[in-house]
Amino acid sequence: MKRVLVTAGASGIGLAMGHAFEAAGFSVRVTDVDAAALEKVPASWNAHLCDAADEARVAAVMEAAGPLDVLCANAGIAGPTARVEDVDLAEWRACVSVNLEGAFLAVKHGLPAMKAAGQGSIVFTSSTAGIYGYPNRAPYAAAKWAVIGLMKTVAMEAGPFGVRANAICPGAVEGARMEGVLAREATAKGMTRDAVYAGYAQGTSMRSFVEASDIADMAVFLGSDAARRVSGQVIAVDCHTENPDPKL
Repeated sequence: MKRVLVTAGASGIGLAMGHAFEAAGFSVRVTDVDAAALEKVPASWNAHLCDAADEARVAAVMEAAGPLDVLCANAGIAGPTARVEDVDLAEWRACVSVNLEGAFLAVKHGLPAMKAAGQGSIVFTSSTAGIYGYPNRAPYAAAKWAVIGLMKTVAMEAGPFGVRANAICPGAVEGARMEGVLAREATAKGMTRDAVYAGYAQGTSMRSFVEASDIADMAVFLGSDAARRVSGQVIAVDCHTENPDPKL
């Protein structure tokens, strides 16, 4: 049985990834910082309480996991909604720590066993904000942009060992985290939540949000033999973003 580990796998996109990989026949291992959410994941999964930015804990989890077939570096937080000059440094660092350093630490401690095994797939969760940038979301956009640079470098370093790396860039994803983003952006721009929601949808060719399951399905593909020659790629699952901020 193939093995996958998903960081931040107890809710949202990570939880959807766990279910999708299980359906594809994988043994699923997840980490999360939310103990209550971890208690609700399927009993068949291996669950670890782990802060994605805690190197000692990440290292311990990766050692317990052993060589993985797929590593989903998925942990992330939305960060503050504010103009660059109004962003608090502590909030900046917290956002970058989870989104970028969390991905780095997962790969730092998960990659050696994959290289030794001579195979594997690393799937980074970036964002369309990491392709276009996004106003009032500087910490998040900067971190997700950097995740793509990290992925490209990992693909180069790990490719000779049979390990692939790719990044998925979700657009606006239905769910609790996006609701928080909508609320904060509505406040920052003096708009209603519904108007902000409509703006996000209107900025895509398909006039729609995406579901967590859409991201999960792409992750399963990238972790499968069907994608055995796919590496170093940035793949948006976003209903095709035409305008990253049509509300301005």
